[in-house]
This record gives sequence, structure tokens and C-alpha cells, in this order.
Amino acid sequence: MAEQILNVSGLKVTVEDKEILHGLDLTLNAGETHVIMGPNGAGKSTLGSTLMGDPRYVITDGKVIFQGEDITGESADKISKKGMFLSFQNPVEVPGITLSNFIRSALEQKTGKHIRVWDFKKELEQTMAILNMDPSYAERDLNVGFSGGEKKKAEILQLLMLKPSLAILDETDSGLDVDAVRTVSEGIEVYKKTVGGALLIITHSTKILEALSVDATHVLVDGKIVHNGDQSLIDDINENGFERFLN
Repeated sequence: MAEQILNVSGLKVTVEDKEILHGLDLTLNAGETHVIMGPNGAGKSTLGSTLMGDPRYVITDGKVIFQGEDITGESADKISKKGMFLSFQNPVEVPGITLSNFIRSALEQKTGKHIRVWDFKKELEQTMAILNMDPSYAERDLNVGFSGGEKKKAEILQLLMLKPSLAILDETDSGLDVDAVRTVSEGIEVYKKTVGGALLIITHSTKILEALSVDATHVLVDGKIVHNGDQSLIDDINENGFERFLN
């Protein structure tokens, strides 16, 4: 029986005193790929940010159990160290710290060990090659002046280097052209094959899913999961939309 990696039960979340999630339940096992789909404003990004400990999202009820440990209300840095990763829909620019130093610092925080520069740079270069990233980006300030596609590639680069046990990808394919989507998809596929971690993919588009085997698809409407299905549900939604789930 597969190890349970995430169990969300009765999760209620408010933002500025407005309840966004209304008693949400979700379970992922180790190695599984789950997809969250739903119309705009359904609460999809709220779910990802809440799981990752964003302080703007206040949990008023329910629990989040990650790898057997209650992390409800814990801070983002503690949750990250435990092995959860969130790829942002709109990655922020961070002047003053290079992409390389950011990833190395994150790795040292996660492992609690000093990482030799030579070994780190060698692995970083190899991983950047998988994503067709110009090696010079490693020494540029994090996301500063990056195109939308390069920002998303930098997120997947962090995913491959940090090797989390659960990766939450929030609209990672948003705004990408066909070639960039393909490259990002290949990076995610490498993560699944080499790390074997669980994936929770929040998306409108399904192109990023084409190379992946999806274990479960969940439809989120008005802060609640209203329907669950397998990979075939994605094709159904692509063809028929969300209309039948709105009532």
C-alpha cells in the first residue's frame, strides 16, 4: 500500500475575513500525480498557497497532514524544509541574489549541510541543460529581467535541484509558448522519473499533462471539490467545460 503523503481534511480558509475554501478534503499518496481544475475564482491558487504556509491565507478549520505530521498553520520555511515545494503562477523578481546562490542556500537550509561549490555547480549545469537554459542565467539575479518562459524554467530548475517529496505546480504553463511548455513538461517528467515525488498540478491548460500519467483529477468550484475522476475527466473538461459542475 502506497504511503500517504498529504491528507487535507475539512479545510476552511479565509482571506481578509472572506472564506475562500469551505471544508475541502484531499488525499495524495507518494508518487501520485493529481490535477486540480476549475473555473476562475474557484480557490485553486488559494489551496496551493495555503498548503505552502502563505500567511495571507488563514486556516479557520480543518487539518493539513504532510508525511504523517500535522503542519496546519506552520510557516512556509518550515514546510519547505519538510519537503514541500510550490511553483508560483507569477514568480517574483529578487534583486541582489543570483539564481545559483538562491538554490544553493535553499538546499543547505533543507539538508542542514554545507554543499561544496564545485559539486553544486556541476549538478546545476547538468540540470539547466535538461531545461535548455542558458548557463549564464545561473549568475543573474533571481528572475530579474527573465522572460515569462525563463521564469517558469527557473521554477522547474529549483524543483529538480531541491527534489521535494511533494511539488505543487500552480499554473506553471501559464503564458508559455508551445516550445516552453514542452521544455517545462520534460522537466516535470524528469522529476517524476528521478525523484518519484508526488505532484499536485493546478492548471487551466492540459498541454503540460500530456507526457504525464495522471492518477486523479479534481474539480474545484466555489472553494469545494465537487467532482473527482481519473485522467479521462481532463478530456471531458476540455471538450465540455465546467458548466455541468457549476450547479
